[in-house]
Amino acid sequence: MAGFVRHRRSKHIIATLSGFEADLLRSLAAQLIELLHNEAAIPTESADPLERLFADFSGPTTLPEDPVLARLFPDAYGADEVDAAAEFRRFTESTLRDGKSRAAATIIDTLEEAGLPTEPTEEELTIDVEMDGPTAEVWMRALTDLRLALGTRLEVEEGDEDYWYSLPDDDPRGQAHHIYEWLGYLQETLIHALTA
Repeated sequence: MAGFVRHRRSKHIIATLSGFEADLLRSLAAQLIELLHNEAAIPTESADPLERLFADFSGPTTLPEDPVLARLFPDAYGADEVDAAAEFRRFTESTLRDGKSRAAATIIDTLEEAGLPTEPTEEELTIDVEMDGPTAEVWMRALTDLRLALGTRLEVEEGDEDYWYSLPDDDPRGQAHHIYEWLGYLQETLIHALTA
């Protein structure tokens, strides 16, 4: 994969992905969507019309227990402002989750519109992804979320490259770290393509 580039004439952002790469991106995006639809953030249905009217304002009030969700939705206020953080989260987290979920779904939709089969195939194929600027910006946000999620799961820290490069090739943590780096590469080339 050569990364994302801006097409000279159409000004669209383009990339050619192998079928494996495209399927991996789709799988990561689908896993993120599943994680974001944590039941704690979804308001319960109510028969009371007044409760339904204010359902958008009845989100979660505490930091998620899952470390990935806590990283994606950190407290907006310091530790000494617990009530303000809870109130802010109550009004924003559900909407933020929906936005992140839609961004991840855009990756899936774009890949499938570019020809990625809905079911994995043994056939060798390449996927030519082409998107306009606004869609590329959505991809940028989703790639950021995917990278944050994977980095949090792996407990990646600044300056720990020697640890990751010392792992044997067959270590699943090392393989997952390669995916983390690949997502960073995709992010970097997408930024360059968007600003070119």
